[in-house]
Amino acid sequence: HHVKGRQRSASIVTVEPVGGDSLEEVLDQNAYKNINSEWVNYKGAWVIHPVLIIIGKIMVDVIPGMHQDASWTIVNLSYLLISYIMFHWVTGIPFDPDSHGGAYDDLTLWEQIDEGAQYTPSKKWLICTPIALFLISTHYTHYNPWLFAINFTALLVVLFPKLPQLHRQRIRFLYRPGYTSGAATPAT
Repeated sequence: HHVKGRQRSASIVTVEPVGGDSLEEVLDQNAYKNINSEWVNYKGAWVIHPVLIIIGKIMVDVIPGMHQDASWTIVNLSYLLISYIMFHWVTGIPFDPDSHGGAYDDLTLWEQIDEGAQYTPSKKWLICTPIALFLISTHYTHYNPWLFAINFTALLVVLFPKLPQLHRQRIRFLYRPGYTSGAATPAT
């Protein structure tokens, strides 16, 4: 039985597991301290988030004619965009990628934090900070439904990859074989 015409294409959305637990990768990951993810447990790492949010708020507020509702929305969206790129888009170790033999090349910073353990104090802080900023921005936008929808959608986009069910999973839209999402660590 021969089917004429175009074959069925792949799904629009695919979920693909990344990173392995092979003995070589485990040994490479444990050979040296992962400086890429250890900074989130340092003393000033938690304080830097509110400080950067306040600095961003001040920088946006100095723009002439800026209203508080737009200012808080811009600060919220900027923080969420930067944190999404930093924690969920870039993979590997951007600084000194050769020290672990490529063991972290497929993992995002979020997956590297605390060796992949879920619900550690650092990860709880990194989950609560965008939620708190969303609540603050929602309050100062006077619960405007349009700004609420924009801020809430951006919050969901940032919180969704933090779910434990998506650890070492990539959701790809219109996936093509050989194409990788995210910015891979450059090979030297």
